[in-house]
Amino acid sequence: MDETATLGYLEALAHTLGVEIRYESMEGDNPFSSGGMCRIRDKQVIIVNQRAATGDKVRTLVKALRCFDLTQIYLKPVLRDLLDG
Repeated sequence: MDETATLGYLEALAHTLGVEIRYESMEGDNPFSSGGMCRIRDKQVIIVNQRAATGDKVRTLVKALRCFDLTQIYLKPVLRDLLDG
């Protein structure tokens, strides 16, 4: 599966989990940050650097989504392997 398709599946998984994904411009002290998960007003949000390469966006989402219990959610085997890391 290519990185763009993987990114789409991870975005769909986040939506299923009720997690918002925001693609933002990373400026300031570390403009090369790829992002990560945070809590904004009791809502879980994944912030992703909009200028990051697709592979970096995938890695950011994988790292954030590993925090969730995904055992009861069907995932394609390639995604399950990626998330189980």
